Amino acid sequence: MAIIIGLLLILALAVLPTLWVKAVLARHNGDRPDFPGTGGELARHLLDGMGLHTVKVEETALGDHYDPELKAVRLTPSHFHGRSLTAVVIAAHEVGHAMQDATGSGMLRMRTRLAKAAMLIEMVGSVVMLAAPLLGLVLRHPVGLFLQLGAGFAILSVSVALHAAALPNEFDASFNRALPVLRQGRYIHDDDLPAARSILRAAAFTYVAAALMSLVNIARWLRILRI
Repeated sequence: MAIIIGLLLILALAVLPTLWVKAVLARHNGDRPDFPGTGGELARHLLDGMGLHTVKVEETALGDHYDPELKAVRLTPSHFHGRSLTAVVIAAHEVGHAMQDATGSGMLRMRTRLAKAAMLIEMVGSVVMLAAPLLGLVLRHPVGLFLQLGAGFAILSVSVALHAAALPNEFDASFNRALPVLRQGRYIHDDDLPAARSILRAAAFTYVAAALMSLVNIARWLRILRI
């Protein structure tokens, strides 16, 4: 019973933040004919207005993000081509990261280092999880298996912590960069500001929510191995 309760807690911790982020973005993803342009067009307009002409705006299937190495704001197809509140606010958030880069933000540099470390840790954690059944078979003893699962859980948890440590940078991009630009430039209506804040909050938590989803791997392996 304790194991089942623990699994349910892990699943809730891992899944609920992702569901919340997706729900917030989907709630405001309807087409807005009153908007003059798409998310991609707004990103290009904002960057040009700030003199950041060399920063590219690209479509991607890998999730909305800013690449500080290749100087590119990348938006998913629905946000690149979409004319919705979610599309334009997410575009402004990613432009916020480009603004951080242009001003030499120390928070962005730290976030970039943390993101690379988190990716490495997630890869190591996945290898550990995949190796767990094999180690259990070789040792013919459940102790090795439990050690591997424990190590995998610890590694993935560190990844979550690293993403959480980058939250100040995400909130800076959302509320100190993107929101003032949207509000002062009158790119969205005043009535849309509360929803825009919700979208910006969800954008800030996207990486943490994704990292938490990696913990589902623990529950999945426990279910497969019938522990």
